[in-house]
Amino acid sequence: MDTVKIGIVGCGNISAAYLRTAQTFRILEARACADIVPGRAEERAEEFGVPRACSVEELLADPQIDIVVNLTTPQAHHAISLAAIAAGKHVYNEKPLAVTLAEGRDILQAAQARGVRVGCAPGTFLGGGLQTCRRLIDQGAIGQPVACTAFMMSHGHESWHPDPAYYYQVGAGPMFDMGPYYLTALTTLLGPISTVAGMAGIQIPERTITSKPKHGQKILVETPDHVTGTMRFASGAIGTIVTTFATWYSQLPRIEIYGTEATLSVPDPNTLGGPVAICPAGQREFQQVPLTHGHADGRAMWGIGVADMAHAIVAGRPHRATGNQAYHVLELMHGLLGSSAEERHRPIASTFAQPAPLPPDLPEDALDD
Repeated sequence: MDTVKIGIVGCGNISAAYLRTAQTFRILEARACADIVPGRAEERAEEFGVPRACSVEELLADPQIDIVVNLTTPQAHHAISLAAIAAGKHVYNEKPLAVTLAEGRDILQAAQARGVRVGCAPGTFLGGGLQTCRRLIDQGAIGQPVACTAFMMSHGHESWHPDPAYYYQVGAGPMFDMGPYYLTALTTLLGPISTVAGMAGIQIPERTITSKPKHGQKILVETPDHVTGTMRFASGAIGTIVTTFATWYSQLPRIEIYGTEATLSVPDPNTLGGPVAICPAGQREFQQVPLTHGHADGRAMWGIGVADMAHAIVAGRPHRATGNQAYHVLELMHGLLGSSAEERHRPIASTFAQPAPLPPDLPEDALDD
């Protein structure tokens, strides 16, 4: 099998998960690591046996690197992506694609002009859990999907994260931090969304950090910490979503899809596995469904979207975790917050082609037959 060489830009915590992916999939070869703090790149390179720890400029100049995996903070996604594209590299961003819609358009337009690909996390919809759900829906197991609900209920990061203030700043909050997982899952299963309406607010304006090392420090919340919304899909289905950092506990499901013949219980989209369950019409209890697909180990496969992009480059097919879908999700998140501020429905201008489902029974170290 031909290998596709990747370079990691941004060597924080999430980079370890992507480098484990590169060790799992035969098609990937990690060639270089770069970080604004050189020592972090050197530590990651030594930990995972990556040949080079270098500057971003050196990584972009390496003619052997095919894909730049951009794991920087969202505020740097735009600049790093454009630099990678200008160097003739494909680029795969951590979520979100960018901070603003204008930045997202810049990335997509530059890539189209240069003839390179843009991919974006989350790729968790390629895991066994959500691929099993996609297969059930495509096979008609729930009939025609008519509605869905999605709930990300949390009290936020100040009790466990070492530096939680970022999550309460503009560009973060529950919608921009966790919304991409839920909205990517919903649009993968049900297709693009045409209209949104949102209601959002700062419900707990000041937080006290109880984690180390900043225990006792105060955080002023600058972006809505509770966001609710309704969505009309192009298919006609109607969805409801809640993302919050303002609840202590909840028994709500993560995601449910309601069809004319059954209800589908969808697993946490922030994981790659199950459980998946279905409750047919006329019954009152869910029955768990065996997963029809593998690739359910999140520890080894967090960068599965990069692996799919690599397979797509070699095979000459479309990749699945696309920049177009990521831009659609970015517009949805801005649309929900903007709708709340303007007190009106927001039409969604963007669309995308639903990613092709993965075939079942693939080997764990590959994404093509």
